[in-house]
Amino acid sequence: MRKARRDDGTEYYEYLLLYTDDCLCISKHPEEALREIDKYFSLKEKSIGPPKIYLGGKVSKVTLPSGVWACSFSSSQYVQETLKNVKAYLLERDMKLSRKANSPISPGYRPKLDQSCELDPKEAAYFQSLIRILRWDVELGCIEITVEVSMLSSHVALPREGHLQQVFYIFTFLKYHHNSSIVFDPSYPEIDYDKFERKDWQNFYGIDREQLPGNMPEPMEKEFIIQYFVDADHAGVKLTRKSRTEFIVNLNCAPIYWYSKKQTSIEMSSFGSVFVAMKQTCGYLRIRPLFCHG
Repeated sequence: MRKARRDDGTEYYEYLLLYTDDCLCISKHPEEALREIDKYFSLKEKSIGPPKIYLGGKVSKVTLPSGVWACSFSSSQYVQETLKNVKAYLLERDMKLSRKANSPISPGYRPKLDQSCELDPKEAAYFQSLIRILRWDVELGCIEITVEVSMLSSHVALPREGHLQQVFYIFTFLKYHHNSSIVFDPSYPEIDYDKFERKDWQNFYGIDREQLPGNMPEPMEKEFIIQYFVDADHAGVKLTRKSRTEFIVNLNCAPIYWYSKKQTSIEMSSFGSVFVAMKQTCGYLRIRPLFCHG
C-alpha cells in the first residue's frame, strides 16, 4: 500500500495484492505500478492487463442496476476442475456422484454421531485432500458450504466412511450450484438507524477514548460502513451440546469475510451461544462495531 495521485491532483492509496506468483494491482494506473516491479522481477508480458483469473477464481467487471460498476468473483472454473478429479476417482471404483443434492449436506446428518467404519490410511489421506480443496472453495467464495465444510473438517484426524460420503455429497451440491458469483458492491447499505438504540456508556467507560496506533495510515477517500451478520446454532453438536458460531462481514454492501467454527464452551441458552458468537465476531474486527445484525 502506498500513496498515489490522480490526474486531478487528489491523493488516494493504491494497493498491490501478492499471493505467491499471483499479483493484483489496485490503482488508477496499474500498469505503471507493475512496470516498476518488472524492473526487479520479470513479469510475463501477456499477463499484464485487466485481471481475468486470480487464485483460481474468475474476475469480471459488472454494472449494477444502480449504474455503479463493481468487480465480481466466481470460483466456478476451479470447482468444475475439482469435480473432474472427484468423478475420475469415483469412476475407478465403479461409483459416481448422486443425481441430486438440494443442500450442501444430507438432511439431518450429524458428523459427530456418525458410527460408520473408520477409513483406511489411503482413503483417510484422500478425505483430507478433499477437505483442503473444499476449504479453498470456501475461501474463493462458496459461502453456502462454509458451515458444512467446517463441520467435516473437525474429523480429518479420524475420518469415517460416512464423512467421506458427505464430502461427495457436497461435491454433488457444487455440481449443480457452482455458477454463483460474489459481487463486491461498493454502494452504501440502506440502514434504518432508528432500530439501533443509542446508549450512553460514559458512566461505565468514563471519558476514555479509543487508543489509535501512532503509525496508522492517514485516512483518505470516503468513509465506509462495516456490517456483520451473526448467528449461532445453539447445541448444534448433538454429542457435546456445543454451539457453532457463524458470521459474515460486509464492507458497505460487499461481503469480505465469512466464518464458521464450533464454540469451545457449552452454553445453556440460545442467548448465551449468540452472545459468544458476538464476542468472537468483535474479536475478529477488533474495533467497536458500527452496526450488527443477529
